[in-house]
Amino acid sequence: MTRYATIISTAHYLPERKITNEDLDKHFTSIGIPDVVRKFAEASGITQRFYAPEEWCTSDLALPAAQEALKRAGRKPEDVDLIILGTDSPDYITPATSVVLQYKLGAKNAGTFDISCACASFPAAIASASGIIAINPSIKTVLVVGAYMMHKLCDPNDPTIFFYGDGAGAVVMEGGPKPGFIGTAMQADGSFHPNWGIYSGGTFEPASEESVKAGRTKVKLVRRYPLEVNREGWTNLFHRLAKENNFTSNDVDQIIFTQVSKPTIEFVAQACGVPVEKCHMVMDKWGYTGSSSIAMAFDDAVTSEKIKSGDLVVMIGSGVGYNQASVAFRMG
Repeated sequence: MTRYATIISTAHYLPERKITNEDLDKHFTSIGIPDVVRKFAEASGITQRFYAPEEWCTSDLALPAAQEALKRAGRKPEDVDLIILGTDSPDYITPATSVVLQYKLGAKNAGTFDISCACASFPAAIASASGIIAINPSIKTVLVVGAYMMHKLCDPNDPTIFFYGDGAGAVVMEGGPKPGFIGTAMQADGSFHPNWGIYSGGTFEPASEESVKAGRTKVKLVRRYPLEVNREGWTNLFHRLAKENNFTSNDVDQIIFTQVSKPTIEFVAQACGVPVEKCHMVMDKWGYTGSSSIAMAFDDAVTSEKIKSGDLVVMIGSGVGYNQASVAFRMG
């Protein structure tokens, strides 16, 4: 019997400390950049974001989302066979953040690994979990988490901090006789790797006193991506995914995109032939939560009943590098 991965529960966690655009505007006006918040708000649709306590790290954000997903699934931490965590704001360069989450969660029977393709990590993690479940009957319960705390890795005087909000989302996946997982499509263009990232602290340039003082251990936007990177990339992924898995835009009940730009999502929805009403968005109220944004928007769409049992759902993610990943599945 063919075994398919199915999503049996969803959850998200949003920290309590709200940072509004007005808060940021006051700060950037005081340091001589008075118009940057307005421009970013118009380009993105973001109005606010939320920060975790400063003593927290990414695994602390992931924990309550993971706990809630397990609770909704009726599973205990010791039931989990595998944890896959997607993030590009890890607790450490090494060890993996997933193994820290495993310890904090008490999932003593679980193996773990991280996926780090930036904000494309969550659909890539869903695809990875689906393949593992399909071919390994001993892997019964997989916890997939997206978590993001990039604001802590950004200079507070860097205008791009406008985008970064903290948060986490999680799903519990198990095997079943019906899809479930339908298919995945991925693409990348590494020529963009110097555009946006954290460029000191790895083997390219180990962290040093000089690199810390110069701010190279902080996330930096060096060169902006052309609009076409997401607009054309997301559209191409959607059409590939649909063609390779025999569905059409009319069959799709919801697309969840990386939550970075409302205008971009509106453009791609039209290019894909999907009504924008079928593209749930949360960046206006939660900010850009990067590696966790798709997971969080997905749970919000499920709990608000925009996504129901039997619905065909597509996730399309895009992250620095650049990396792009998509996945299609039918809700159980």
